[in-house]
Amino acid sequence: MREYYITKNDSGQRLNKFLEKAVPLLPGGIMHKYLRLKRIKVNGKRTDAAYRLAEGDAVQLYLNDEYFDAPREEEAFRRITQPRLRIVYEDDHILLADKAPGMVVHADERGGADTLIAHIQAYLYQTGAWNPADAASFAPALCNRIDRNTGGIVIAAKTAEALRILNDKIKERELEKRYLCIVHGRPQPAAGLIENYLRRDEKRKQVTLHRQRVPGAKTARTRYRTLASQDKLSLVECELLTGRTHQIRAHMASIGCPLLGDGKYGTNELNRPYNETGQALYAYSLTFRFEEDAGVLSYLNGRTFTAKEIPFVRKYFPSFQL
Repeated sequence: MREYYITKNDSGQRLNKFLEKAVPLLPGGIMHKYLRLKRIKVNGKRTDAAYRLAEGDAVQLYLNDEYFDAPREEEAFRRITQPRLRIVYEDDHILLADKAPGMVVHADERGGADTLIAHIQAYLYQTGAWNPADAASFAPALCNRIDRNTGGIVIAAKTAEALRILNDKIKERELEKRYLCIVHGRPQPAAGLIENYLRRDEKRKQVTLHRQRVPGAKTARTRYRTLASQDKLSLVECELLTGRTHQIRAHMASIGCPLLGDGKYGTNELNRPYNETGQALYAYSLTFRFEEDAGVLSYLNGRTFTAKEIPFVRKYFPSFQL
């Protein structure tokens, strides 16, 4: 028999959702069967899958060991002895990390532990801010993602409550995200709004833009303004009004100004003189603009956080001040 004591992070969720995370190898059909047979109990009593767990509850599982054999996903953090993190901000509920270009946020098809989330979990574990033994179904998690070759601010939730709130706020677009990029040429006009439809091609891992709505396409809107120009390059700030895959890269290329180093939407001919192999794109600014109550995160409303160091700005526009 295994027993889990429900902490604040695990409370408030349905029993079946808790079990899906705590015992991922347990099939749903068997879970419901074992609930009926009282091989899964809460506080020593029979209960149903819809029961809302409360802090202090005890969940007893009379299950075979085979259902617990798989390692939990977050165990990758244990292989990291020296976390590599650039922390922009941290409190009891969230951590804002400045992800370096080249690092993946989650494990990709190649697997491995060298991911942003693993380094964040390792840092929180080693500093005592998080102990996986204290919450059977929750681990610190990322609320947004950034492409491997894009740098910038990524939000990590340190508590289940913060994760629920931020996921909702991101869905309602109550977070303002601004990016800096270097593009070839000079955008005309110098500032504007790009609005069309974007469709993702899963096989090519690329998107196409359309003036009219086509099957599978979603609205894509980017506001941009040119901050500086010199020689054949321009420094541009982009604000995402929608959050589609490769949106800024495709949008800037569509007005004849592909990102420096972008081989997917730009051309090798343009990039070759600069010897850049990754797109010059950085999620440098994040502002919380809550329109509705944000519960324990209300204190963040109206606050802006920015990345301190953006390598390609220093390299190509050294006199520009953010």
